Formats: sequence, structure tokens, C-alpha cells
Amino acid sequence: MSKLSFLFYQVEKLTNTLNKKERLNSKKSIELLFSGHASTLIAFPLRMIYKVVDKKEGEAAVSILISVPKKKFKRAVKRNYIKRQVREAYRCNKHSLVELMISKNQRLLIAFIFLDNKLYDISVIEKSITTLLNKFIVKNESE
Repeated sequence: MSKLSFLFYQVEKLTNTLNKKERLNSKKSIELLFSGHASTLIAFPLRMIYKVVDKKEGEAAVSILISVPKKKFKRAVKRNYIKRQVREAYRCNKHSLVELMISKNQRLLIAFIFLDNKLYDISVIEKSITTLLNKFIVKNESE
């Protein structure tokens, strides 16, 4: 493997991950997202609640939170399974969204909320995620 292809592999590998900075876990950020001034998009079985804020140094361009209500799935095994599906679908389709937010020098806070009370195949979840991300990109590219 040449040095150039190794560097390309490293860059590709780093951009296709979902690291800790990209997870929304700050109490202030979560309160800011759910304060009532956020926007919503729906692509069944997921709802995307999002808010665009100013980016500070060292923060990720996009941070996500995934919620599966306990009321709909009593067992933690099923809730965790759905969270893994959503996380994987987002991780594979986030690139254009991250590039858009970096170019605008803004930060996007996202909460994905699962709406239905039955399990879906990963292809359905991935289609829903791509629909939501594309809706957001189309809506915000012109601004």
C-alpha cells in the first residue's frame, strides 16, 4: 500500500465514524434543542427535531440524540436495537449534511425520535434517515 493510499484510507476511515463529539449529551444543548424554538421534519417511522446554532471552537458540526420511548418498547433490548439501527443509518449518510454545516460555519443539533411501536428492517430506517437529511439539506441550502 502506497503512502498516499494509506492517507486516503485514514481520512476515509475517520470521516465515516460517529465519535463522542457528534453525540448530543450536554444538558445545555439538549435544553436548547427542546426549548420550543426547534423545527421538525417527519419521515415515518422517525421524527427529526433540529436547531441550527452558532458553532464554537472544538464542537462538532452536527450532534445527534436518538430517543426510543419506553412507552412504546418496554424491553431495553428492543430500544437499544432501534438506536443501533438509527445510529448506523445516520453514520452512513451524514457526509453531505456535515459538509453543508461546515461550509456555513454553524452547528446543527438533531434529535431523532422513533414514532412507531413495531420493529423495522434497517433498510426502512435508512430510507427514513436519508429522506430526513435530504429534506433538511434542500431546505437549508438556499439560506
